[in-house]
Amino acid sequence: MSINRIAFYHLETLLWIDRLGTFSAAAERLNTTQPAVSARMRELEQRLGSALFRRDGRTMSLTPAGRKLVRDCAPLLRDMERALLGSGGFAEASGVVRIGAGEIAAASCLPPFVAALKEEMPGVGLEIEIDLTANLIQQLLTGRTDMAFAAGPVAHPALMSRPIGKVALVWLASPAVAAAFGAGDEAVPVWSLASHSPIHGRMRDAIDASRIAPRSLNLCNNARMMIDIVLAGGGVGIFPEPMVRGEVARGALVELAGMPPPAPVEFHVAMRVADTEPVLVRIFEQAARLRIAPPIDAGQ
Repeated sequence: MSINRIAFYHLETLLWIDRLGTFSAAAERLNTTQPAVSARMRELEQRLGSALFRRDGRTMSLTPAGRKLVRDCAPLLRDMERALLGSGGFAEASGVVRIGAGEIAAASCLPPFVAALKEEMPGVGLEIEIDLTANLIQQLLTGRTDMAFAAGPVAHPALMSRPIGKVALVWLASPAVAAAFGAGDEAVPVWSLASHSPIHGRMRDAIDASRIAPRSLNLCNNARMMIDIVLAGGGVGIFPEPMVRGEVARGALVELAGMPPPAPVEFHVAMRVADTEPVLVRIFEQAARLRIAPPIDAGQ
């Protein structure tokens, strides 16, 4: 057994394969190629003198020896990372962290969080992707992202999450459309986020409890575009309050009278339970202390 020829990256790669389930996912996480990951595992097996993977056609799973190595090495690598960070602090941390966020969370709390994070960890590269909640959770589970700010609740045994606040929703329209609605023109085009968004469900519930008979129900996967359409007089919409404060404050959008207030949407930050890298744990702890900004008139 050539232990002196086993490098840190061999064991790190093995752990990421175990965490993410495939060589390709581990390669993406480690910013390398799948052939490079395969080569590292062949080297590790050769130098240990034992098979770590059981190959069955195109699928691959860890052997008992592979599972034991993962179990034994995971805490050692975690302690080594902590020791290295302890000597230089998080200011010396490096690597790339991928963060997924919904538009609402991105507009409400992400910019100041990212700014504070870059001040504490200037050497850590961030990749931020904006998407709908269903996609964010899938990307997190498959290892395409490391952390997600998503509409909750987030319930999956492979994930841990913390609530970061609730966002109020409001029915809005341009002044002209709102005036026509108030005068009895209730058959208006309605805009909502896509059907797998929590906001879509709130919209459906509100319509069922209201006098609206939509002329048409229109979906858009981009909240900012939806706001612009309603600003232009293209109908009415249900919007996250933090994203429309400016438009409401200057009178470009007004609240629809008589509409039942939709239930707020709670947001969570989530990461995989298996991810114990100190940098990721630190970022998650910081994110868990965030609070999405409440409505302007909250508490008044």
